[in-house]
Amino acid sequence: RPILVETGGGSVRLGGSLKLSCEVSGAAVSDYSLGWWRQAPGKEREGVASIDFDGQIRYHDSAKGRFTISRDNIQNTVSLEMNNLKPEDTAIYYCAADEGLMVPTYEGSWRSVPYWGQGTQVTITP
Repeated sequence: RPILVETGGGSVRLGGSLKLSCEVSGAAVSDYSLGWWRQAPGKEREGVASIDFDGQIRYHDSAKGRFTISRDNIQNTVSLEMNNLKPEDTAIYYCAADEGLMVPTYEGSWRSVPYWGQGTQVTITP
């Protein structure tokens, strides 16, 4: 089973950029659908972006045009580059993996995702 470890979280000013990385061990990233999810205080976990094992990429509407997900099959990592960050982007960001397709655009779809990292905090400051 894949083991996922996120890095790259922190505090960044409004409008700034941040890159999150997820190192995967125990499995090849090319064999899994991978994605980024986030959870703000008092809110349900929501999808941000995903890249399926066949390369198809999906973004939640809140991420379109600002975030970019990418996968490195050599380094066995998946990354999320975030630009033009807004206060509502403040959350714990989780890396996730699934043997099947991953669809981050539906409410509650996180419940069917089997593998998760421990999360990394992203805070947007004024």
